[in-house]
Amino acid sequence: MSGPLRVLVVEDEASAREELASFLRRMPEVGEVTAVEDGASVVKLLGTTGFDAAFIDILMPGLDGMEVARVLGALSAPPAIVFVTASEDHAIEAFGIGAVDYLLKPVRKERLADAVGRITRQRRERDTPAGDDELDVVRVEFAGRTVFVRRDDVQFVEAHGDYVRLHTASATHLIRLSLSYLEDVWAHAGFVRVHRGYLVAVPWVRDLHVTSASGLVASTPAGDVPVSRRHSRTLKEQLTQAARNDQLGRATR
Repeated sequence: MSGPLRVLVVEDEASAREELASFLRRMPEVGEVTAVEDGASVVKLLGTTGFDAAFIDILMPGLDGMEVARVLGALSAPPAIVFVTASEDHAIEAFGIGAVDYLLKPVRKERLADAVGRITRQRRERDTPAGDDELDVVRVEFAGRTVFVRRDDVQFVEAHGDYVRLHTASATHLIRLSLSYLEDVWAHAGFVRVHRGYLVAVPWVRDLHVTSASGLVASTPAGDVPVSRRHSRTLKEQLTQAARNDQLGRATR
């Protein structure tokens, strides 16, 4: 269903509730925002209105945030769930029940915008009929020239503000897309986040090694890609799985 997002905010602290609702109302993707103080209020709303997204505190009296999320998840058209909490302790459980994002208080506007963007993209993908593989070929226009770049030739992606730079074996190409968008639409093709400013195509990774300048890096034929400590474990798991499936070593084939 198209149109602005209908958003539910569940937060027992009045000032935090009003601040979060105010931030959301200023976002162009968001339409109606309903803010309530507890899980009991959410239950009263069921059957009277629907929501596209719910931003839920975890530690609340009565029904806690996890229980509220499970109630909403049982609906025939459940909203996307984003948890908003002061503690990191519940992140594994949150993503285990299908949360779209997990925001730590105090909530930064840019992180809130990331969460809303992710919800909007998932909603668009759900409502769009299946068709051609999205962005399997990227058209790059520069100085009167048009270049067509195959996604399978891209070895890593580097963020440049509102742009990204696509690195292939022979060239780089600057296009106006966000790194987060490519992370979503190219995930099924083996692209994973390895740093806040980089994605790498797992099949192109030759090895991981440590350098004195950049720390841990993923080596590709197009160059070394920095790997942050936060993302290193996930990358290693992806590489292990790709090796088991004989999906590594694209550069040698």
